[in-house]
Amino acid sequence: MAVAAGGGRGGGRFLARLVDSSGSSSSSTKSSASGPSMASRLSFHFHAYKYQSSCSLSMNGCEGGDPTSPIGNAETRSFPAVATPGLAVDRLSSAVASLKASPPGFGSGIIRLQVPIHEKIEAIDWLHSQHQLLPRCFFSGRNPSGNSDYFLEPFSVANGNGNGHLRRRTEHKLVSVAGVGSAVFFRHVRPFSYEDWLSIKRFLCTSCPLIRAYGAIRFDARSNVSPEWEAFGSFYFIVPQVELDELEESSMLAATIAWDNALSWTWEKAINSLEATINQVSLLVMKLRKQVPKAFILSNNHVPSKNYWDLAVKRALQMINGDESALIKVVLARSSRFLTATDIDPITWLACLQIEGENAYQFCLQPPNAPAFIGNTPEQLFHRTRLSISSEALAGTRARGESVASDLQIELDLLSSPKDHLEFTIVRESIRRKLEAVCSGVVVEPRKAIRKLSRVQHLHAVLAGKLRSEGDEFDILSSLHPSPAVCGFPTEEARLLIAETEVFDRGMYAGPVGWFGGGESEFAVGIRSALVGKGLGALIYAGTGIVEGSNPSSEWDELEIKISQFKKLLKLEVPSQQRLMT
Repeated sequence: MAVAAGGGRGGGRFLARLVDSSGSSSSSTKSSASGPSMASRLSFHFHAYKYQSSCSLSMNGCEGGDPTSPIGNAETRSFPAVATPGLAVDRLSSAVASLKASPPGFGSGIIRLQVPIHEKIEAIDWLHSQHQLLPRCFFSGRNPSGNSDYFLEPFSVANGNGNGHLRRRTEHKLVSVAGVGSAVFFRHVRPFSYEDWLSIKRFLCTSCPLIRAYGAIRFDARSNVSPEWEAFGSFYFIVPQVELDELEESSMLAATIAWDNALSWTWEKAINSLEATINQVSLLVMKLRKQVPKAFILSNNHVPSKNYWDLAVKRALQMINGDESALIKVVLARSSRFLTATDIDPITWLACLQIEGENAYQFCLQPPNAPAFIGNTPEQLFHRTRLSISSEALAGTRARGESVASDLQIELDLLSSPKDHLEFTIVRESIRRKLEAVCSGVVVEPRKAIRKLSRVQHLHAVLAGKLRSEGDEFDILSSLHPSPAVCGFPTEEARLLIAETEVFDRGMYAGPVGWFGGGESEFAVGIRSALVGKGLGALIYAGTGIVEGSNPSSEWDELEIKISQFKKLLKLEVPSQQRLMT
């Protein structure tokens, strides 16, 4: 049912520049074997812009040293399984006390202590029970098959040291991770650089696959940071001090300690900080209801308003249709602020979003004294396992039908729409070329399909390739973001128009959000997201791609569809004064 976008000046120009003349090939091999230069790795940048970084590493706000120097020790210590989370906390407390009494003889290192729990505990329930312990993070893959499938080898007394091993097994997959405190955090106001990536990876290794750094990166590091996003910096990553790993059939509680005397984060500071966090961890985990009383809206406003939105879309279309601009597509976004009668609990909201989370990532990232960035995004930026890497093209949006017949008709309309085909092709071909720059070969399969979510459906394709080295991960991250799905094409022209047009700070919205691991990493695109905090209410973000044939009113309606999963948790009517007082 795919119909090529044709006839229009923008579509024809794009197809001439990006799409193979035959349009039938589903794989490609890069002709040159030369990898990216060190200069191209100096910063997380947009084409010509580069931040010249000094060769230093960072940890918990401290900088210095050589980012290529390995840490002295990295290990995972496993203990016998217990029946409840409370017993797991007791076990970890004893293990930390033993570590404190007999510290390792290394100037730097990272140690993970983990206790399996027979009972399956949902990570979101555990996180909600931790009484606002900050910082905190949460990440859940789109489905269990998309996550790591490590399991803990049974404890053996013969080991003599309490250590177990992680092996792969398909029936015990990691479903979700919730964490509090930070064994290591990395944050800065400058753009995310290659040296920052090295600083993070320094604490990660393939022998400890569940030690991960969770975080996010700003959509545009060059834009001005508004007050609500200040705590996140240009990037923010943490390795949690205490975390609950939800598996398919069980769970695991873990504590992680990281230190580096050369960076002023000594063993003594690290062990005392971990001990303080464990002492605050709740022994009881209460089941979180995923249906909550709706928060009453006191006020709401959109930036831009409908009138300014129409003007912005028309201006973008003038550039797309004009002869003097190379612009083919631009993604314009909207920030919708909802002030409510009572503060919104971000973890409760996230739990409610999980109900609609099939084929979507759920995430939460909240630094100390800051609002929480939460989301329910369907879009993968990339997933890497050793040298294997995959990404996906996702573009074009329609609502779901009220019946099977109407849903099918909407699907056929989406597949045959020239405007949506153009938007999708821009995204797919751009990602394909970027993967080809660092992969020995790239396969696209299928060429175009439909991904159905609970409220919307999109055009979709999966792209996969093989990296030449694991060190190419930073280049993949810095080249894939921002994709045409959240920025536009060509990237720099679209980014400049966004910077000139939008009067709010996107922050981490539409930026990479996910985790780095030793032999595996996974990032989603931070769309379908909101910033939630006390006194702030909720800032809900959504964007839509503007290409030749776009209509301002239709694009506004698409924004409404995209934020509907958040709005369902709110009541539009304002309560009476008497009701507020009671």
